[in-house]
Amino acid sequence: MSSVSIQEQSNPVPSEELRARHQELAERVRRYRAAYYNDDAPEVSDAEFDELYRELEKLEALHPELVTNDSPTQEVGGDVSAAFAAVDHLARMYSLEDVFSLDELDVWVQRAQASVEKQGGEPPKWLTELKIDGLAVNLLYRDGVLVRAATRGDGTTGEDITHNVATIKDIPQQLRGSNFPAEVEIRGEVFIASKDFEELNATMVAAGKAPFANPRNSAAGSLRQKDPAETAKRPLSMYVHGIGAREGLQTTSQSETYAQLKEWGMPTSPYFKVLERYEDVLEFIAHFGEHRHDLIHEIDGIVVKVDDFATQRALGNTSRVPRWAVAYKYPPEEVHTKLLDIQVQVGRTGRVTPFGVLEPVKVAGSTVARATLHNQDVVKAKGVLIGDMVVLRKAGDVIPEIVGPVMALREGREGELREFVMPTECPSCGTELAPAKEGDVDIRCPNAKSCPIQVTERVAHLAGRGAFDIEALGDEAAVALTNGPGPDPADNGGTIAPAGPGPLSNEADIFSVKDIDLSEVVVWREIRTKGEGTGRFQQVPYFYTKATPKKPSVPTKTTEKLYEELAKAKAQPLWRVLVALSIRHVGPTASRALATAFGSMDAIRAASQERLAEVDGVGPTIAAALVEWFEVDWHAEIVRKWAESGVRMADEVDASTPRTLEGLTIVVTGTLPNFSRDEAKEAIISRGGKAAGSVSKNTSYVVAGENAGTKRDKAESLGLKILDEDGFRELMANGPAASEPADELEPEPEPEPMEDNA
Repeated sequence: MSSVSIQEQSNPVPSEELRARHQELAERVRRYRAAYYNDDAPEVSDAEFDELYRELEKLEALHPELVTNDSPTQEVGGDVSAAFAAVDHLARMYSLEDVFSLDELDVWVQRAQASVEKQGGEPPKWLTELKIDGLAVNLLYRDGVLVRAATRGDGTTGEDITHNVATIKDIPQQLRGSNFPAEVEIRGEVFIASKDFEELNATMVAAGKAPFANPRNSAAGSLRQKDPAETAKRPLSMYVHGIGAREGLQTTSQSETYAQLKEWGMPTSPYFKVLERYEDVLEFIAHFGEHRHDLIHEIDGIVVKVDDFATQRALGNTSRVPRWAVAYKYPPEEVHTKLLDIQVQVGRTGRVTPFGVLEPVKVAGSTVARATLHNQDVVKAKGVLIGDMVVLRKAGDVIPEIVGPVMALREGREGELREFVMPTECPSCGTELAPAKEGDVDIRCPNAKSCPIQVTERVAHLAGRGAFDIEALGDEAAVALTNGPGPDPADNGGTIAPAGPGPLSNEADIFSVKDIDLSEVVVWREIRTKGEGTGRFQQVPYFYTKATPKKPSVPTKTTEKLYEELAKAKAQPLWRVLVALSIRHVGPTASRALATAFGSMDAIRAASQERLAEVDGVGPTIAAALVEWFEVDWHAEIVRKWAESGVRMADEVDASTPRTLEGLTIVVTGTLPNFSRDEAKEAIISRGGKAAGSVSKNTSYVVAGENAGTKRDKAESLGLKILDEDGFRELMANGPAASEPADELEPEPEPEPMEDNA
């Protein structure tokens, strides 16, 4: 759907077109935010995300009736990964308001100054510091001892990464000195230094693994390793930049707090200044804009904060951002390079995407050789020709983007240039390409069942962490199993070009892999020995048994490990099975909602499109995709074969458990003596309730344990019913009536005195 011109809307009631645009924007922002924060694999550039997000904000500002509690504009950061325990922050972790020009920054500063002056305060001093391109982390110290570390998550609940953070040498397990408070949350950014990032990627490449896209994602991925020993191998660093909840800390400003944190042995950034004049802030921004690649770490902007805590409190916060801090983001860097070719790639859903092959060029601190072009309409709109010198922008310092041609350099070179023509046949299987539906911009390969690249991508996807989580089945293994080893890469400049078919025809047989002779699964690998130059390519086994002779550079993937992980994967809950099926639009959030609402694959398959769309978190687009997917015979065959192999197709439900919580939305926060977070959630779901992660006016009950934090505060402010563990048990046993206070009985009237007839 094309963008709606919000500014031209004069009708105060949003049209159906605007409502549809709002829904599309909200879904895309959620998806891209989840990819960035939860999967550490951004799908779009920061610039494109910011543009979508700002359009959503403007739309909701003009039409507040479109705002819902689950709108992305009302949330902070990402969700909590199922791979880690959820923990509540004692004080909320806010995001920062972004501004993208000095004019916008000027407006923000004037607004903050005017608010301070209106309240009779002194003109604020500005603590100005670098915006590190890393992962926000919250450290909880009690009596000077690190007891917990968590990611920001949604601002109120994060992922418990204590064991991983303990491996970072910059972070003290015990604060230095003796004047630390009884309890304090210290916030900061975990990052990988630029030099360390280059060395890490060189190590990854030498090991035959794909390099990380950027330092931010490598830092986030390192902190989310299941094994802390793996995290310990990564060169992680941290700078602290603030505090949350504190008990007994007497500092009065941000800068004073930084000095105190440094005394305690916390790592503080060398790049900050407290400035009295706004002109000095602008000089600070200009200086680091010119020297951003001379720093220890990568940055994507400058943070400006009011230094004084009293003034911060006076300015306050919105539901999402503080009014006393702002992030100025530098314009994306641009360079010129030559567009050597435009090729296409095929994804797991069949979408065929053009990308530009570039003359390698360094931009935003890394070398770029290719950039996405999204679809043929984008190529046409940008006006680029193969052979052009183009403007390349590493938008948001993340994903390279071709902006357009350098028109002044075309003169005299017209004969060298040619237009891109979208192929009419799939480059993988030769099937004729077509839009998925009439009017769709994206071109797709309809041969989803047997297109080699689509099959490979789906097999790799089902093994991912968000699906079956099969570590032994990575990208290279998926290629070998589905496409075979391909031709000798030495004949193609060292580039591996898989050629099918491999021993696995599609994902339906993944759990029957024991019936495949894995000794035939080989890959081309460059073999290096002492004294040789560039090495030579040789076919080597990918999986091996104890009987397989080990050869140089053979990866340590064993058949036994694959079998073990496949067997374990069969017991994964229903929502992960749904993710593994590669149904278009159906990600973890929708899968959890479907599994909760229906409980089994059969029930989901039997549900009407209308019933599916009614599920909170699903909606009409996902519902239509589900119905369409299940109507395809070979899709049903995948489900049937997986089920026959023992894959879990229904979540266990105790039929004897009474449905006492039907229709109720319950939030559990804090620590309960006899329930883990997952146990409490399962108890709610099994009784027909909805276990929500955030408090809103639609919440029926909040169950609050120790250290309930801001969720309890919000529940109190909304006047919601708050239960302790005993009240929770009573609610589960007898339903809502059990938690309601008994109606007060009217006192019986006192008997009237009897008349004395004596």
